Amino acid sequence: MWKIGSIEINSRAILAPMAGVTGYPFRVLCKQHGAGIVYTEFVSANGIIRENEKTLDMMKFTEAERPIGVQIFGETPDVLAQSARYIEEMVKPDIIDLNFGCPVPKVTKRGGGSAILKDLPLMDEVARAVVEAVSIPVTAKIRAGWDKGCIVAPVAATALEDAGIAALTLHPRTTKQLYTGAADWSLIAETRKAIKIPLIGNGDISSAQDAKRMMDETGCDAVMIGRRALGNPWIFNEINEYLDHGTIPEPVRLIDRVKLCHRHLYMETQALGEYRGTNYIKKHLSWYLKGFPGASGFRQRLYTIMEFGAMDEEINRIIDELESDTELANFTYREEGPLFPNLPNSRDNY
Repeated sequence: MWKIGSIEINSRAILAPMAGVTGYPFRVLCKQHGAGIVYTEFVSANGIIRENEKTLDMMKFTEAERPIGVQIFGETPDVLAQSARYIEEMVKPDIIDLNFGCPVPKVTKRGGGSAILKDLPLMDEVARAVVEAVSIPVTAKIRAGWDKGCIVAPVAATALEDAGIAALTLHPRTTKQLYTGAADWSLIAETRKAIKIPLIGNGDISSAQDAKRMMDETGCDAVMIGRRALGNPWIFNEINEYLDHGTIPEPVRLIDRVKLCHRHLYMETQALGEYRGTNYIKKHLSWYLKGFPGASGFRQRLYTIMEFGAMDEEINRIIDELESDTELANFTYREEGPLFPNLPNSRDNY
């Protein structure tokens, strides 16, 4: 058990906010599989204060997801403070997280995300404004810096702690790196020495062993999992088991992956409606149904389907086929090695 402010957290494995992915159904699945904190997709502070319907819908959650954070991005202290106040009053999450880490040009060219790391006085002003605007814990996620000539994480972390930020997540790549090259874990260790608030490490965690190694090498208090959780919510339980007991559960069988994918389909259609949910689930299909003999054939059988009833029937048919093929049904693998690149809009782990 550890804390962010007064919020008690029972797992040191945290789900990252991911655009186009961390909607309600996926968050619930990750929470049920051991995630200590889940986050909404990042939402625009401007959209919040304008009460944009789509933006407000992205912040809806259920009590079963607590503790949950809403991550916001924007460019000006006043707008971010107003949006944070609205979130606390109307949405009532446990945490508000400031997105100072998104490297995507669509966000940074307007001054949002990790662009603020080029202007630390503005970052400090934003953080103080938001902290003063609300009574719940405010956290932040940052990157190493803008580029290799502007590595600012330890300095930025100290400033954020002084501004009242309750916990910090560090992805130790620069904005210019995006998701290429290696994450520099030594920068997490350096930042850990600079601050006393909880520090969450993020980047290049492919397994439970990696999570423990990051914590051992850097002294960070928890780890944040993004891409590795796609199609693989079991990773949170694996990390918890390894950190708590030094053991790792047996790999998940293929038939159990398909069954969870089937359940995920139902959850998406309940959240989005049958047509939207059926087509939205297809991005997740590519993550659940991979890494086994004949995977592409299974995916192709589902990709062309547009109707919920037909999708439901076809997944049931696949489950029946697996139940008659014990060897394939019991096929197992772990999500390790290089991360797969087919992410929605190339935006994932902010």
